[in-house]
Amino acid sequence: MPFFAEVILPLSLAKTFTYSVSEAEYNYINKGMRVAVPFGKSKIYTALVIDIHQSQPTLYDAKEIHQILDEKPIVTEIQIAHWQWIASYYMCAIGDVYRGAMPSALLLESETIISQKTDVFVDESLLSDDEYLIYQALQQQSSLKIQEIVAILNKKNIFPVIQKLIDKNILVLQEEMLEGYKPKLVRYARLHSKYQSNEGLGELLEKLKSANKQKEIVLTFFQLSASEKKPITVKKLVEAANSTPATVKALIEKEIFEDYFIQEDRVNFSDKTKEEQLQLSDGQQKAFDAIKTSFIQKEVCLLHGVTSSGKTEIYIKLIEEYLATGKQVLYLLPEIALTTQLVSRLSVYFGNKVAVFHSKYNNNERVEVWTQVLRNSEKAQIIIGARSALFLPFHDLGFIIVDEEHEQTFKQVDPAPRYHARDAAIVLASFHKSKVLLGSATPSIETYFNAKSDKYGLVEISERYGKVMMPEIELVDLKDKYFRKRMKGHFSDSLIEGIATAVSLGEQVILFQNRRGYSPLLECMTCGHVPHCQQCDVSLTYHKHKNQLRCHYCGYSIAKPTRCHSCSSVDLTTKGFGTEQIQQELMELFPDNKIGRMDQDTTRGKFGFEKIIEGFKNRDVDILVGTQMLAKGLDFDNVSLVGIMNADNMLYHPDFRAFERSFQMMVQVSGRSGRSEKQGKVIIQTYNPNHNTIQQVTNNDYLGMYNEQLYDRQIYKYPPYFRIIKLTLKQRDFDKLKEGAMWLYQVMSSNLNMPVLGPEEPAISRIRNEYIRIIIIKIPHNISVAGTKKTIQKMLNSFDAVAQYRAIKVSVNVDFY
Repeated sequence: MPFFAEVILPLSLAKTFTYSVSEAEYNYINKGMRVAVPFGKSKIYTALVIDIHQSQPTLYDAKEIHQILDEKPIVTEIQIAHWQWIASYYMCAIGDVYRGAMPSALLLESETIISQKTDVFVDESLLSDDEYLIYQALQQQSSLKIQEIVAILNKKNIFPVIQKLIDKNILVLQEEMLEGYKPKLVRYARLHSKYQSNEGLGELLEKLKSANKQKEIVLTFFQLSASEKKPITVKKLVEAANSTPATVKALIEKEIFEDYFIQEDRVNFSDKTKEEQLQLSDGQQKAFDAIKTSFIQKEVCLLHGVTSSGKTEIYIKLIEEYLATGKQVLYLLPEIALTTQLVSRLSVYFGNKVAVFHSKYNNNERVEVWTQVLRNSEKAQIIIGARSALFLPFHDLGFIIVDEEHEQTFKQVDPAPRYHARDAAIVLASFHKSKVLLGSATPSIETYFNAKSDKYGLVEISERYGKVMMPEIELVDLKDKYFRKRMKGHFSDSLIEGIATAVSLGEQVILFQNRRGYSPLLECMTCGHVPHCQQCDVSLTYHKHKNQLRCHYCGYSIAKPTRCHSCSSVDLTTKGFGTEQIQQELMELFPDNKIGRMDQDTTRGKFGFEKIIEGFKNRDVDILVGTQMLAKGLDFDNVSLVGIMNADNMLYHPDFRAFERSFQMMVQVSGRSGRSEKQGKVIIQTYNPNHNTIQQVTNNDYLGMYNEQLYDRQIYKYPPYFRIIKLTLKQRDFDKLKEGAMWLYQVMSSNLNMPVLGPEEPAISRIRNEYIRIIIIKIPHNISVAGTKKTIQKMLNSFDAVAQYRAIKVSVNVDFY
């Protein structure tokens, strides 16, 4: 009797493949183990076993597997079922889901490039013969392909040897970026406790009568502490007194000053310690009880609490309850930047039970977390992560929190699987029979609709924690300010005044501008020519710092031209503005203050976010300029002013969610202001202060926005009343694409009894030399989604069977966001 294993390959292939195994292997293999298999002429891949059986494939002869790579399954059966659901719901290949879900260190393939880790001492006596041969080869050349290792060892079964060397920390996979970062400890100075009282001061000055330099430093210290109202760093003290660190050292030795370091969260003036028991306010306690009641009947609950209402404390209380029952908890965040702050907050309560999983971690770290979750280890009972953490091998998942559930970053755009982490989390929870809590100050319209129509539970908190006032919102009419000549660069007099007041009080300011770079276009004033990317249909963004023009889609860049490419005129000017330009204008307006910037250009690398967030927390930065990364739930208690540089940028996007998104973005950014005792302020600069959405932000009127948008969505056939599937067709040949898109559209519109729109050229109709066409299908709620998808898939298969259209790439985006 022949024996077979059914496997998934990490390739964009929709079907599974059958390989033959021996009887011994058949009895040994379990679902969820990895096996190395040959595929194609000469390639080897790491495949995942999802079934073992005895039925022979009819269309091809089954090849033999090369070997089994695991002793125990490293993927659970629930995971496999969840992956299959993602593949069928989001209409993508199961191979895409497998490749997207697994850390790449667990997916060796013949093309993988391997190199030796630097700065690691290797005890050669501990290596096996095969390991030693690979290690020796890497002394001669810096990297090897797996194919080359096959030749060196003269055998096919090499994956286990490589895996062992990776586990021993000797090898790394090529694509890793190694970056080590230690949080910077800042050294502060304060008076010794015996001189804190007024009597002590006279005695102190008496003691320093003859030491003029030391006396100078002490007097400077008093001056600074009177004006700054915040801890004083040794560096600042030395600079202000025009002295040397040696003098400060002498004062510390005399026990006049003490020095201390701060790296922990933020600077506290009072010596408050965390009470062991977290105390919820009345509003939080009510919400906490309401959530638990809702979970008795419903699987999913929405917590709609205004910004700074203390949602995280409620999450912590709920996590405590689930941990007590021995279950695992998954805490999903929309942005890697948020994990930094949250980990330090949760570690205070849960110690080392917290593990973090996201794409900026390197391979070895991700494999480590994967293994800890699989083994249900103490160290990984709470997983904090971005959307990819959804794919971990949970053993006994009891509770999922999706924080800031409205964020569009939960939806993966490219590559496939194009899943939405919030929706996939709800399905994962149903597999594990666990509960889901969605949290947001500005829920997405679909989620709120589900809560209102009684599908989800709904709990609302309408006041901020500690009775802190909601920020006061001031609208600045840019038309009027420009007309009255009250603008300096892109800053109105009101905004400049607000920043100056906040900074003089030692408070911090956040400025929001949703564009990075210096300015989005460079234009010739003589002939109007604008430099465009050679490969995409977009103007090049000017980055002043690097003096170059860059394409934000494909990375193409050129040096900034001195003359117009079209008419050779030297009269070139920039139009529009990005974060880089705002930062530069601020430096001229506020030369004495430290100005930071947080966007994709400044947060590259694994610890990019930490460095900026930490600097802002330790109050090294007075004014922080940033893109939407700033809008996500970060918590800084010293920010008293938030400025939105231009609210209209967001409102006029060709997107049915533009108003909803603008409302969410502005409310979220505003919510960063005044999170402690004093009421914060928000200044919104706009050309259109009477716009409905801007008025709704000013009045914090979520329901007004929700009802208005819902009314429009029903008329124009959009979610939550219709499901949307977006097909994107790409091809380098413009005419072939046009013809193919038209063919597909006609087949679909004549066979589907629902609105099919297209084929449309998107706003950016060419990226990386590929032309783009879009077809949108709107599925009404009373028609079966699964049946419609099957029909669409059949049409796509027949489209693929037409020879001249085979070169057109089609990607499917279900529940397009």
